[in-house]
Amino acid sequence: MQTYPIPMVPGPVKVAQEVLEAYQINYGSSDLEPEFLDLYNRTEANLQKIFGTKNRVVIQTGEGMLALWGAMKSCIVPGDRVLAVATGVFGFGMGDLAKSIGAEVEVVGFGYDETLHDWERVEQAIVEFKPKMITVVHCETPSGTLNPIAELGRLKEKHGVPLLYMDSVASAAGTPVLTDEWHVDLALGGSQKCLAVPPSMAYVAVSERAWEIIQEVNYAGYDALLPFQTAQEQFYFPYTPNWAGVAATYAGTEKVLREGLANGFARHEKVAAMCREGVQGMGLELFPRPEAVSSPTVTAVNIPEGLSWQELDTRLRRQGMVVGGSYGPLAGKIFRLGHMGSQADPDLMEKALAALKEAVKEFV
Repeated sequence: MQTYPIPMVPGPVKVAQEVLEAYQINYGSSDLEPEFLDLYNRTEANLQKIFGTKNRVVIQTGEGMLALWGAMKSCIVPGDRVLAVATGVFGFGMGDLAKSIGAEVEVVGFGYDETLHDWERVEQAIVEFKPKMITVVHCETPSGTLNPIAELGRLKEKHGVPLLYMDSVASAAGTPVLTDEWHVDLALGGSQKCLAVPPSMAYVAVSERAWEIIQEVNYAGYDALLPFQTAQEQFYFPYTPNWAGVAATYAGTEKVLREGLANGFARHEKVAAMCREGVQGMGLELFPRPEAVSSPTVTAVNIPEGLSWQELDTRLRRQGMVVGGSYGPLAGKIFRLGHMGSQADPDLMEKALAALKEAVKEFV
């Protein structure tokens, strides 16, 4: 398998050896051994700190998209109203997800190169549409942007919207995620981004109000949240848990907390600034508008005129570097450097910028 000495893909990111070692243990049955329940509980406590919440955090076996689907299907039934506040591929995709299960959906859409603003328009939509759920993405990885959530949470509380559903897959552990302070009822996470764990686990911080609605909906399925409400108390999980995956998550969260959340956030900010300054310094243009908030975990850059994404990708790989393209209407137009988790490293970024400069020197 080909690997690259300069990994800059915005997830899955490079995994630390201490996290990989969790997969080298031949664990017993997680259904039977009390050691697993103790590990699950300690891992949940770590995730609560990272998600800024006192709420229960469900730990599921599956990639981060499992959390998005499971939280939606556990809370929404056909005919419910969902307001998707969207600034990018995943934000608009949440509206499509809700439609697919029969919800009535309204979208308050912004440009992919923007972040949330025009709160009067958002509030008007809340007042007129009266949704059961508002959906939003904290970090839009395909756009390299970070949405402000606090004001949306305030409006949700002001107008009595039951649920605020937030994708924090690419932000948790890389920048503050204040689930309780922002009045988020379903904060969704995945293992392969800032936690730097293989793409095997999904997390959902669930508010008490959300648990009430989950009970009412009573959704049954592999991705259902309801069975996890009593799983720890009864030591009875809905399927055999991934002991190695939980152990890897614990190792990843321990690494994050040993560094200290504030220190980790500062490291991400430092490397992100280094990336943006370096990219612009070589004559490339950032994708987000100047007034938008660029993410501290991923930077999106316009592909220079005359250079295709395929050719840029090939040139970078020759330099030992791999980055991400993008999706939807941004496919072939921008590329993305993932400086999250283990990849938020100044030395790695210095190498990445040197490789990028060599790859684009004929086009800037």
